[in-house]
Amino acid sequence: MGSDNEVLEKNYVKKHSMVKRFSLRNSIQYVLEKQRFVCLLIGVATSIVIFSGVSVSSPILRPDFEMINVQDSIVLNNPIPRRIAYELVDEADHINTGGKVPLGLKSKNRRILVTGGAGFVGSHLVDRLIARGDSVIVVDNFFTGKKENLLHHFKNPRFELIRHDVVEPILLEVDQIYHLACPASPVHYKYNPVKTIISFSHYFKLLSLIRDTKRVGARFLLTSTSEVYGDPLQHPQAETYWGNVNPIGVRSCYDEGKRTAETLAMDYHRGLNIEVRIARIFNTYGPRMCIDDGRVVSNFVAQALRKEPMTVYGDGKQTRSFQYVSDLVEGLMRLMEGNHVGPFNLGNPGEFTMLELAKVVQETIDPNAKIEFRPNTEDDPHKRKPDITKAKQLLGWEPAVSLRQGLPMMVDDFRQRIFGGEKQDSSSLLTI
Repeated sequence: MGSDNEVLEKNYVKKHSMVKRFSLRNSIQYVLEKQRFVCLLIGVATSIVIFSGVSVSSPILRPDFEMINVQDSIVLNNPIPRRIAYELVDEADHINTGGKVPLGLKSKNRRILVTGGAGFVGSHLVDRLIARGDSVIVVDNFFTGKKENLLHHFKNPRFELIRHDVVEPILLEVDQIYHLACPASPVHYKYNPVKTIISFSHYFKLLSLIRDTKRVGARFLLTSTSEVYGDPLQHPQAETYWGNVNPIGVRSCYDEGKRTAETLAMDYHRGLNIEVRIARIFNTYGPRMCIDDGRVVSNFVAQALRKEPMTVYGDGKQTRSFQYVSDLVEGLMRLMEGNHVGPFNLGNPGEFTMLELAKVVQETIDPNAKIEFRPNTEDDPHKRKPDITKAKQLLGWEPAVSLRQGLPMMVDDFRQRIFGGEKQDSSSLLTI
């Protein structure tokens, strides 16, 4: 009797479990076939929960600066504006690495626009960028630039040259913009002073068009000038000095034009979050300078080579600081690759009077070269010397080439162009 009961109990349990499994299978099948929307909602909710947990505990990567851990910041509850974030990164870089970037290392080949790239400084910058492996587009109207400065790149598939005036808009897609398009010598910028100052403000239309076309902010480096300090009352000049500029003088088209460009750059940076870098360039010399551009180093070298008297304006006691072009290019690239907006003084703090410079030229070219004094030009600054403390600390940059080292290489280039035709041997240029 007991065995029959056990059999009946087992059959009951087996039958009940089969019914239960059948019911569960039917229920799952019903939900999957008839309630797909409910399943979708459950999946979305599960994904949100999982990814929310992961993102809270992991760092976020900003495109402009280093990784920031959300747990250690107030980014989620109180987003940090880009301007303030730049300052935070500046402080961190100052403490850790000084903003130094190994220029030989990079994550990808960039597409870089260099306006004024056929000019003196621009062509040397193009050389460095091409050598690094970047693709370079040069835009130049050839007012002061020359195709000869770039001939050695014409067969390179990573190089493009466009004849264009930056006063007019142009549509390009690039990662970085080095803006060097401006006549830098008094002879050239005084030739058309209205266009000189207009070219600064109109260029930013080009910048905004490029940004809108690419829909990501191209990093923009403005090459400003030590002329923003005018005839300085502070010596040496630090970036915090606001300058002493005559707004209605014969040089103001250049001085005030560059000051306006700096204002526009910072307004675009603060207002539209465009990545901006500002370099204030002091007197620069080297191969490929225009021979008769009115600047003191090129004047002295060309006159001494031609056996003409070197013209010194005023009493010759006004001072300048002279940096070799390779030092400037190094500083520009460090500034572009770093995390600091600027402005930064880029110049050689070695200070020379005009008479001292004339003596160095005499030693280099001709000990018997004569000096001729002429009346000083209007608004000519009496002293000019950069304070480069900021560049040393935040960019890890300082000039490496002294005047007596760099001048002979410029003299060789000028001698070849004056007496041996316009063809240059770019292999002899210094690339420190």
